[in-house]
Amino acid sequence: MADMDNKKIETKRQAFAALSSQDKMRTIGDLLLNNAMYIIIILAVIYISIKVPAFLGLSSIVNVISLTAAKLPIALGIGGCIVLTGTDISAGRVVGLTACISASLLTTAFKVFPEMTSAPPILVVLLMVLVVGGAVGFVNGFSVAKFKLHPFIVTLSTQLIVYGIILMYLKNGTNNGQTLSGLSEGYRALVTGTLFKIGNVAVPRYVLYAVILTVVMWVVWNKTTFGKNMFAVGSNEEAANVSGVNVSRTIIMVFMLAGMMYAITGFLDGARIASANANTGLNYECDAIAACVIGGVSFVGGIGRISGIVVGVLLLQIIFAGLNFLSVDANMLYIIKGLIILIACAIDMRKYLVRK
Repeated sequence: MADMDNKKIETKRQAFAALSSQDKMRTIGDLLLNNAMYIIIILAVIYISIKVPAFLGLSSIVNVISLTAAKLPIALGIGGCIVLTGTDISAGRVVGLTACISASLLTTAFKVFPEMTSAPPILVVLLMVLVVGGAVGFVNGFSVAKFKLHPFIVTLSTQLIVYGIILMYLKNGTNNGQTLSGLSEGYRALVTGTLFKIGNVAVPRYVLYAVILTVVMWVVWNKTTFGKNMFAVGSNEEAANVSGVNVSRTIIMVFMLAGMMYAITGFLDGARIASANANTGLNYECDAIAACVIGGVSFVGGIGRISGIVVGVLLLQIIFAGLNFLSVDANMLYIIKGLIILIACAIDMRKYLVRK
């Protein structure tokens, strides 16, 4: 295996050496442009580390890893939708709804359901929110597959519908739209309890859950017929249909799986933040989409890797944590997020046009 890798490297080196100086400059320019987002982020990290040395401290590194683990499930879900040349802008609201359901049931003060006296088993609540997330995903996928509607329009509609449901849900009982808090110790311990310690810094348990979900999604994408069908539909829907792929079922399953990943994000977020309200999950889909595009999941369809999504989420959390260390205005973060998405999509489209 090592010999084969060495031969490939040598072949590429010889091919590069055979190019003219003009072609070499063009090749180097293409390489720099195609990896521009990585280069920009690496340079930003170097700059932040010089300005604020504590940025590379142990507590900061663990914090970045924890934030990455918290945002990874939603990105893993939305990545599949992008592979299908679509998107899902309802993701953040589904996170909010499932977080509110989890917080309203796994609490010591039952304001939404005042008739309740004790919390149901945690596993039951997790299954409930998975069903809710999967149901929203089914509506999205069915509308895209059967009615041939654009995913943006469909998920814009479900985003508004889910937000309305959240507002009505929080009005139930004696809660009157207030933030849900006072969560049960078992729920919080399950999510935010200490997995292990590095020195005096604790790594929370949800980091382990994120690792497990990443492995599961990698297997689904790379080792199952469903994963192969997903990439086939994303690459060329007509060709996939001719090849015997059930296109409608594949699209519905991708959106349902995405919805369940959003539900897991909401379940974890309720305990991680120790509360839930109507704004929980707001704009989460923006971070997830940005992370996927940075990680190489292409909007042209049929292109993407789980490892790329993980790297994308990690890089995004590194840059956001670094900006916080520099005390950048929180409002400026929205501008930076928008620019990251715009630049990443522009680079992605350039790669596509070059391949054509």
